[in-house]
Order: sequence, then structure tokens, then C-alpha cells
Amino acid sequence: MTTTLRPSGPLQQSTGGARSRPYEIRVNSRRVGALLLTSDTPFGPTVAEIRDLEVDEPDRRRGRATVAALAAEEVLRGWGCRRVRISVPADSPGGLRLAASLGYAEYSRNMAKDLPAEPPALSEGVTGRAMTEGEYASWIAEKRADYARGWVDRGMSREAALAKSAADHASLLPEGPATPGVCLRVLEAAGVPVGTLWTSPRGEECYVFDVAVAEEHRGRGRGRDLMLLAERTALEAGHRVLALHVFSDNTPALRLYESLGYEVTHRNYAKDLV
Repeated sequence: MTTTLRPSGPLQQSTGGARSRPYEIRVNSRRVGALLLTSDTPFGPTVAEIRDLEVDEPDRRRGRATVAALAAEEVLRGWGCRRVRISVPADSPGGLRLAASLGYAEYSRNMAKDLPAEPPALSEGVTGRAMTEGEYASWIAEKRADYARGWVDRGMSREAALAKSAADHASLLPEGPATPGVCLRVLEAAGVPVGTLWTSPRGEECYVFDVAVAEEHRGRGRGRDLMLLAERTALEAGHRVLALHVFSDNTPALRLYESLGYEVTHRNYAKDLV
């Protein structure tokens, strides 16, 4: 039997070169699963993603997903893509094995925590308060620059990274600190600002968009206090799940989140197409 991909919808293509198309996974003429290919990513049309790869239960554990992923990579090479990314649920052992066997390297994780009924206590002398308008002006300028720098470090051009940073922050904070649902907090220790926190709703969850400890105050447990403050703000807003994203090479952050009870929900991988 031969496993192949067959388009199940029209090819969508933008003037900038981004493409997207759904496919069925077939064994001879029989449909056994599906996936979506897209090169509409922040890095432009040369970086693609394989999304929603699913094989029907009766055909699992027969190598169908492996062949489908390899066929998808060939399609993406034909599109001119040089890199491909995938996101695998942490509770999918088959998906994790597939990523490893095909040479994908993990670059980040999505994590989440079911929050306790009672808000956690911060360290003695540590409090959280709303960010002032003056603090917001300097904070947003710094965050936009940091965000753009992060994309440049991951291969994006400086011009594109600056444009993406401006667009993303405008989308997420259209009214600044007054944006509905947004919580911007300053952590203080003995009355001295030591860190900042940004959380916002994302679906039914509360999401940590940014957490930062001032450099001169690092190594004193303030990162833990900021995360506990995030839990408090999430609970105050009526959320029972707090989620976040972390890069796999950020070992200190990973250890902190794990120690606080966060669990991995998705592992994100990438692979160069050669």
C-alpha cells in the first residue's frame, strides 16, 4: 500500500509569496488522515509549518504519519521553503517520537497551570501594583525593542522585526494600559520597583505575555514573586488556568515554571529543509 498526500482544497497564495493548502493523507484511494501546510509565518514564505497532522485511529502505528510528514516536506521544498516548524501536544507520545525520528529540534514549549482556589502569598515586603502611565511609556518602548531584537536573533531581518513588533503590540495593546482585560503590574520590594508583569486573556485562559525582573534585582527570588503575582491577577480576573511560552534554552525560566507546577502542553520543533 502507498501513502500519499492529496490536496483537499485550493492553494491559497498571497502577493508576498505566502501559501497555504489542506491535504488528505491517503493509502491508495482511501482517506486515513489530514494535515495543513502553510508558509504564512512571521519569518516570511521560506519558513513553513505543518499543522493539524492527524491519522485516523485504525491506521495509526503503521508509519502513515511519518510518510505523510516526509511527503509534506517535499511539497514545502517545491514551494521554496528552507525551514519547517511543527507543534506537538505533550501528551502525544507518537507525535513526539515522530519529531525525534525525523530530525526536528525542539526550540520552545507552551506551559500551563491549573490555579489554586486561593491566591498565593508573595514574599514578605513584596507587593504588586498597577503600572502608571509614565511607567507604561518607557516600558512599552523597551518591550517593543526587546521583542524586535528577539526576532532578529531568530533570523528575521531588522526591518521586518521592527514592523512586526509595532504591529503585534498595537494589536495586543490598542488602548495601552486601558485595553480591556489587560493587566500591567509593577512588583515592588520594600517600596522599590523590581520587576514588571503583563497578562491578558487568551480564550478561557489567562496568558503571561511578559515577565521581567530588573537586572540589578535578579537572583533574589523576584521572578518567583512575579509569577505568583501573575497567578493572583489571573484569579482576580476570574481565570483558573495560567499559560505561557518559554524557549527551551532558557533553563532558569524552565526550572522556575516547573517548580511552580506548570506543565508542558505543547513542544515546538523546527528543522532545516536541505
